[in-house]
Amino acid sequence: MKSRKVIAALAIAAVGVGLLAGCSSSSDASAKDGKVYLTVAPVLPGATADALKALSDRVKEFEKANPDIIVKPIEYQWTGTTFAAELAGGTLPDVFNVPFTDSKTLANNGQLADITADFRKTSTAGKWNKNVLDVATGKDGKIYGIPWGPYAMALSYNREIFTKAGLDPDKPPTTLDEIEADAKTIAEKVPGTAGYMQMTSGNTGGWELATLTNSLGGRFETIGKDGKVTVKTDNPQTKQALAWLAKLRWDDNAMGSNFLFDWSGINQAFASGQVAMYMSGSDVIGSLMQANGFDQTKYGVTTFPLSDSSDAGILSGGNVDVVNVKDSPAQIAAAVKWIDFYRTQPTVDKAAAIKNAQTLKAGNQAVNAPTLPVFDKATWQQNQSWIAPYDNIPTANLKPFTDGIFDQQIVPEPSAHTQDLYGALDSVVQAVLTKKNVDVDAQLKAVDQKIQALVDADQG
Repeated sequence: MKSRKVIAALAIAAVGVGLLAGCSSSSDASAKDGKVYLTVAPVLPGATADALKALSDRVKEFEKANPDIIVKPIEYQWTGTTFAAELAGGTLPDVFNVPFTDSKTLANNGQLADITADFRKTSTAGKWNKNVLDVATGKDGKIYGIPWGPYAMALSYNREIFTKAGLDPDKPPTTLDEIEADAKTIAEKVPGTAGYMQMTSGNTGGWELATLTNSLGGRFETIGKDGKVTVKTDNPQTKQALAWLAKLRWDDNAMGSNFLFDWSGINQAFASGQVAMYMSGSDVIGSLMQANGFDQTKYGVTTFPLSDSSDAGILSGGNVDVVNVKDSPAQIAAAVKWIDFYRTQPTVDKAAAIKNAQTLKAGNQAVNAPTLPVFDKATWQQNQSWIAPYDNIPTANLKPFTDGIFDQQIVPEPSAHTQDLYGALDSVVQAVLTKKNVDVDAQLKAVDQKIQALVDADQG
């Protein structure tokens, strides 16, 4: 999904690193000097001078602690369309990252290295949030990557607009009904502002509809005991979600007049005050600050409401650092050490956490953007205490999310033909918002038929 790639890019940039240009094939594990050589790809192409320096410092620190490992950082962007050719051609780096949506499929297809034994040697192996680690776990129960930068879908809102509308910004909505009521109030009292809006294009319409469906206890796809996937967007929860959007749009007139937003478009609309509330990843404030110049003191975020259903959960996403399947055991071991050092330790190591926060603040990047914690609450709270002196987002504004996220069940994105599914649903969401009384049942049935055909072709 277009927005997912952007999110991934920004999540990487938020770490404050950069690297050399180019791509490289996997290196030989044992050189004549007895060292292990690794090519790693921490960020996408286009690094700033400050980012290059930050990465260089981290590489030097790692190599000092691991003198038998030589790290060569490169610029690289993973895409599903080029991955197979790069794998066959031997041009993949030793360490690269893939999105949550693709890690399980790649693992189950035997396209990623099994890192289970080396992962279990890391100091944090027993602390992981199992829901987060599951995205890097194959159907064989083995570990094929290390997640980082995960986010949970959340409700972002403009505290200044809430105040103008006579609403309390410290008491954001906690149910869909309350979102609707607040959105209607804002639309009436702050002319020209959409009280609530969702993304609808570039595959984001399906992505956000998945979030709504999950929050009501539904799922787009089910997996049978035989492992076969059944696509079922034509379900009660998805219809309820679309009916809720239709009510906001047609009965309440609370969604403005623009119904074709992608990820970057709705961020700009929110930053400019055209939208008061919208659904997005919990870490979006980092992009709003960097790309849109948004005043973070106006930002508010809370957990997206879940229904009373025992199956209700919040959709999550993020990145997984993985290892080239062609790497030797020595390279795999070295790669896991690098990933743990670079991605994981800033969460659990005080010195690394402080250095990372200093780098982010110096670059005017979000230091304490709320993310989905990869470890337990105590570990997260300790990390937050370390970086507190460098926080550049008011922590009180984030409290509704950080207080509530640990109580929400996490639901991963649909696993089969995720982007095809999201793209097909874009038009359904757009139709609901632009055509009154559209035949939702017929549209969802058409989506199911289309995507099921793709899934069946894969499953044989």
